[in-house]
Amino acid sequence: MDLNLPTAPRPSLTGRAETPMAFVKAVVQAYTQRGMDPLPALNEAQIAPNLLRKVDARITALQMEWLSATAMRALDDEALGWFSRRLPWGSYGMLVRASLTAPTLGVALQRWCRHHGLLTDDIRLNVTLEQGVALLQLHENRDLGTLQEFAVVSVLRNALGVACWLTDSRIPLLQTTLRFAPPPHADSYRVLFDGPTQFNAPTHSLQFDTGYLNLPVRRDEAALQRMLQRALLLTVRPYRRDRLLVEKVRQALAEHPEHSRNADDLAAWLNLSARTLHRQLKEEGASLQQLKDAVRRDLAMDLLLRTQRPIKQIAAEVGFQNEKSFMRAFKGWTGETPEGVRVRRTGHSAQ
Repeated sequence: MDLNLPTAPRPSLTGRAETPMAFVKAVVQAYTQRGMDPLPALNEAQIAPNLLRKVDARITALQMEWLSATAMRALDDEALGWFSRRLPWGSYGMLVRASLTAPTLGVALQRWCRHHGLLTDDIRLNVTLEQGVALLQLHENRDLGTLQEFAVVSVLRNALGVACWLTDSRIPLLQTTLRFAPPPHADSYRVLFDGPTQFNAPTHSLQFDTGYLNLPVRRDEAALQRMLQRALLLTVRPYRRDRLLVEKVRQALAEHPEHSRNADDLAAWLNLSARTLHRQLKEEGASLQQLKDAVRRDLAMDLLLRTQRPIKQIAAEVGFQNEKSFMRAFKGWTGETPEGVRVRRTGHSAQ
């Protein structure tokens, strides 16, 4: 990550100390492997060396950011000794740039995984789908030894942080699975990852709703340059925004039409103001009318193809006052008439 360390004096430490000392020891080990002194990095992060001997000690996310950034510069290794060859300065920034032009998060993550394999073949990353759940998986191609936990956690959190940043969305996890046994600081995982964490699992993975893969990539080169000034924030702190409102609205329109008569009713159902509803939908590249039309279209297509109900009845069920207005809208949605769709798809007349 192309990080620019601040030259101003460090601010006073704030925030809860919840990052386990085991991760600090892993950074110290990276220094030891290179025959270098870790003390300057510990001092930079305001970490007293005697804390390394305290198993239950914790540091803040800000201290972890400072420590990692200093170590990456000193070692010229953004992987901090995890892999058989170092990842030179700017490696992870290059990965983000390669994903920046992707149309959706799904494509961006596929690129991220593929290009990460060009940096190191010690691990392999891939994205799979299973029954509405997206799995970002990490496979070890060699024994990562005592750095396994720090490497796996860091790579997964970095990938998640980048995914959140690319889409400007906080992506909540359904579950995290890890192949190693619960460490002594297993309680820290409630902070490291959303949702439950399963240890001794068959694979390392982050699991989340597949709907997030359809979110558009919302960043550009200028945004990337600003982000790289403190890129480690993506790894050490959870992303706060949540932009999957499109899917929530779509679900509400389909499953609770009684709350969808107008924007005010729908916004109240979603615990939003109507103004916020319209604004956030616009930020996601959608409008309430577009979503209403999409839900109506999908329901109409389902009724046309799955039932023998007459068009007049289908028109009423999807919310039109008369058959003529429904047919006009349907032609605008699909380019075909309801009768034409039914005959072409099923061989049955629509009347």
